[in-house]
Amino acid sequence: MAASETSDFEQVTVSDVSRSYGRRRALTHVSLTCSAGQIIGLLGPNGAGKSTLLGLLATLTEPSGGEVRFGDRTARQAGAALRAQVGFLSHELQLYPELSARENLEFFAGLYGLDNPADRVVEALTSAGLSDRADDVVEGFSRGMRQRLALERTLLHSPRLVLFDEPFTGLDEASSDALVGRLRDLRAARRIIVLATHDLDVVDGLLDRAVLLRRGRLRELGSEGSLRERYRATLAEGGDAGRAVRLEASVAGASRPSRSKEPQP
Repeated sequence: MAASETSDFEQVTVSDVSRSYGRRRALTHVSLTCSAGQIIGLLGPNGAGKSTLLGLLATLTEPSGGEVRFGDRTARQAGAALRAQVGFLSHELQLYPELSARENLEFFAGLYGLDNPADRVVEALTSAGLSDRADDVVEGFSRGMRQRLALERTLLHSPRLVLFDEPFTGLDEASSDALVGRLRDLRAARRIIVLATHDLDVVDGLLDRAVLLRRGRLRELGSEGSLRERYRATLAEGGDAGRAVRLEASVAGASRPSRSKEPQP
């Protein structure tokens, strides 16, 4: 049986996890269960601990306390094979601008040790809508094109767990809609999807669950009202009623200027 099969899992469980950097605690007793076929929204202001939690789920760092289990094993127990089941699209797209779209995908296919890499690359270029630009260097691509290519790079090895850190930043409406459609496809394929975002209006109606991280602590959002209304209400319940509206507005505004003035290819 292939290593990727032996490390497959249907659930990720974060149990009482804390993470400290020196005297600063980025996460405090966080617990969360993520299941196959779910899109979980990770919301909160900048500095709340979202990127730290994504790093733990991506096995890029270890908790200072508590544990993260992928199925019934921790990252240490699962070993290197676990990485073949994790895809992470960070805010930095991790593409080589001097290489073409095809060369970027071929490079990562080699790193993943994929069978039939040429076929997988052709499929990925088709999914990204970049077949006609496959041999153009990435440096000349729009943000939307680069984002689509980076997404296919993230999914090239068919990971079970897919993590996104602000994937809608800089995208215009058409590119955002395309990404939403791709996320729905991943959910239908029973991927486990965790999505950190400030774009509340874009993901409203997409998420199966939404949680709020603030000051390193996690809270589940309620179920009544729009996502923006639930976000605001949860902030207020945390004892910050006077600041909730201002903070929610600043979070919304943080994403708004970046949306899309780039033309579509």
